Amino acid sequence: MIQIENLTKVYRTRHGQRTVLDRINLRLERGRNVGILGCNGAGKSTLIRMLSGAERPTSGRVIRNMSVSWPLAFGGAFQTHLTGLDNLKFVCRIYGIDYREKIQFVEEFTELGKYMREPVSHYSAGMVTRLAFALSMAVEFDCFLIDEAMVVGDTRFHERCHVELFQKRKDRAFILVSHDANVIKLYCEAACVMHRGRLLKFDSVQRAYDFYETNPS
Repeated sequence: MIQIENLTKVYRTRHGQRTVLDRINLRLERGRNVGILGCNGAGKSTLIRMLSGAERPTSGRVIRNMSVSWPLAFGGAFQTHLTGLDNLKFVCRIYGIDYREKIQFVEEFTELGKYMREPVSHYSAGMVTRLAFALSMAVEFDCFLIDEAMVVGDTRFHERCHVELFQKRKDRAFILVSHDANVIKLYCEAACVMHRGRLLKFDSVQRAYDFYETNPS
């Protein structure tokens, strides 16, 4: 179970304080999923970072009673002077996993070839995304955090991500944030809307969709 209690995030800007998240609450049980709709700048990615522990809230708390992934396909924590293989070793060492058992999967999924043993600083943005997603799948979590960037891109990569996450790991919980209502309708059994700093819950994905379409900001 993941429980969000009165989570608030306030940033200081040149124009004063800006409240991005305002006392939001959410509960997600093991094996369930929820989509969170919101326009660009609504605070979706901020919420995902706080759920993963990468960023701290101004107030409130996140209770995690199951293992939670970092945001899928997030490559911001890579050591770019290290190779893709070295980054795999680093991640596996953190989670107590034998990296040798994961090399074949990561190499086959990323299709990086010889670049797997080249510094990540030499990678294109697409290569970094493929490596980041593969490393995310190399560690098994109870709940996956999915930013909308993961479910877009070229069709072939999208399909492979779909198989790995939504088919092979369909028994896991996940939280998917997106500004695209069609993505939420496709993958999620429940939905909320980020609206003016608050997280609005709905009893069906369709009701969330209808509200989002008529209240875009």
